[in-house]
Amino acid sequence: MTALLSLLLLGLLLATVAPGRLARARWAEREPVLALLAWQCLVVAVLLCCVLALLLACTAALPDLRTLVFAGAPHGVEEAYGLAGAEGWGRLTATLLALGGVQTAVALTREVRSARALRGARHAQLDHRAPELPVELTDVRRTGERLVVLENIRPEAWSLPGSKARLVVTTGALQQLTDRELAAVLSHERGHVRARHHWLAQCAEALATGFPGVGVFSAFRDQVGELVELAADDRAARKHGRITTALALAEINTGRGVFGSCPPQQLAQAPRRVDRLLAGVPRLPVHHRLRLTAAALIAPAAAVLLALAPGLAALL
Repeated sequence: MTALLSLLLLGLLLATVAPGRLARARWAEREPVLALLAWQCLVVAVLLCCVLALLLACTAALPDLRTLVFAGAPHGVEEAYGLAGAEGWGRLTATLLALGGVQTAVALTREVRSARALRGARHAQLDHRAPELPVELTDVRRTGERLVVLENIRPEAWSLPGSKARLVVTTGALQQLTDRELAAVLSHERGHVRARHHWLAQCAEALATGFPGVGVFSAFRDQVGELVELAADDRAARKHGRITTALALAEINTGRGVFGSCPPQQLAQAPRRVDRLLAGVPRLPVHHRLRLTAAALIAPAAAVLLALAPGLAALL
């Protein structure tokens, strides 16, 4: 039972202590892609702890399953886990973890279906309101996304991901932005589509909705919403320059008070994003990025090692 208790304790620590420290990390704004990796590793580690603990709890609760799992294992490995005689605790733990797994699956399925339905409705609305530009004008064969111009006096731009991804700009944006600024805005939106940020957002939203009382999932959702914007800003800045991208971000949000973007939870992001682009803080050194990457990968690796530790110790 030591491995089972260790996995539960590790999952608890990762879910309570790590999110606050990672959210306060100063390097995240300089390396948003690396920060996204760190958050994903943290969430995967928490889920791994739950899944591996569920497996051990089931083997403790069901002797037949335990025999099947350890079939062919060297002598002493099964005894090292100490699962025999723990059927009662195993059933209780397995039931609780299984309920959490079912809740996760239901929340993720609901979120994916809801997102697909919303994207389908928005695609249908675009088909009705605005024709797509000809292929020779959008260069869809090279970029992979179709450009749609929507008649609206407000300067706006957004992307619709999916199998037929589209980049949408309004006539107000065409009038407000210069050619270079428009190219930076489209590069930003194309970055969201290419990096599949909508998949990450859906998973984060599903976990936060399915487990509203678990802080790590709520923090994951909030951080994903911010970091994907910074990552897309960096992509546009690398291609079109920091100043051009900052000007485009300011221009397209003119008249919104505090440069607020469309989602209400991101109302205060745009001014800070503009300041960040204008400051031009360089990226972290390569060796520093490698250390942070290794540190992020430690969390899921630790969960696997904890699950295997009793067996490995019995073989040594």
